[in-house]
Amino acid sequence: MIPLHDDNPTSIFPIVTIIFIAMCAAVFFWELSLGPATEQAFYSYGAIPAVVVGDKLLPPQVDVIPAWMTVFTSMFMHGGWMHIIGNMLYLWIFGNNVEDAMGHSRFVVFYLVCGIAAFLAHALGDVNSQIPTVGASGAISGVLGAYLLLHPHARVLVAIPLGFIIHTTRLPAGIVLAFWFVLQLINSAIAAGDTGVAWGAHIGGFVAGMALIPFFKYRRVKLFTQARK
Repeated sequence: MIPLHDDNPTSIFPIVTIIFIAMCAAVFFWELSLGPATEQAFYSYGAIPAVVVGDKLLPPQVDVIPAWMTVFTSMFMHGGWMHIIGNMLYLWIFGNNVEDAMGHSRFVVFYLVCGIAAFLAHALGDVNSQIPTVGASGAISGVLGAYLLLHPHARVLVAIPLGFIIHTTRLPAGIVLAFWFVLQLINSAIAAGDTGVAWGAHIGGFVAGMALIPFFKYRRVKLFTQARK
């Protein structure tokens, strides 16, 4: 189930959402320009659990910024075309409404805090991991969790692959996002020990977004609202 668009207009221009997308795109093209040195950049600017929350030290050649800063720099790096396209698609579809519910400044803080929570959820599951984590998935998962509580009744156009046929339909956001979250739980259980994808970060970010949205949204904004038309 791939979301394509939501029928949920906003009252403000989502400048922060657009800036985050532009930053991720710019960093990704910078990564591509590095060629074989991309892996070194992942170790320099990706968040490594054993370094950030553990006692491991990086080799001098990749130790370029304080370990805590990599929690933030890692949010703007991606490991491939599908990784960044998928993340930016979700951020574009759902980020504008969450930004609309809390304003630009609060959205910046909310996004980064969700990213921090997502990394901690992943890192505390294996504090000895020396694999760099990169990607906006954790922070975007927080956006999805917030959207679920804000607009569960909004209609989302989704593409559903059925073999060689792509079927499109509109579903309530609550169903789309609940399906996404359950999928993360299932993948996390199945992929125990497989560090290819930080499923724990997705789960942690989503839960953080749900927990934080009541405190970040404007008071006038209600939870579980119908989509505006």
